[in-house]
Amino acid sequence: MVPVTILLDDATAEFYARVADAADRPVETVLANALFKLAGELSLNALAKAERKNSN
Repeated sequence: MVPVTILLDDATAEFYARVADAADRPVETVLANALFKLAGELSLNALAKAERKNSN
């Protein structure tokens, strides 16, 4: 894996810290999972948009 550094505002950091605590997971794992899910959703949206464009 490649390490990545990101800056979070205080509210976002607190949110993910609470989620991580509730899930009994490290904050890094929770953030990585959230980013992975977002990337998947954005990819699906891009594919659907391209498909709609090609069908017109």
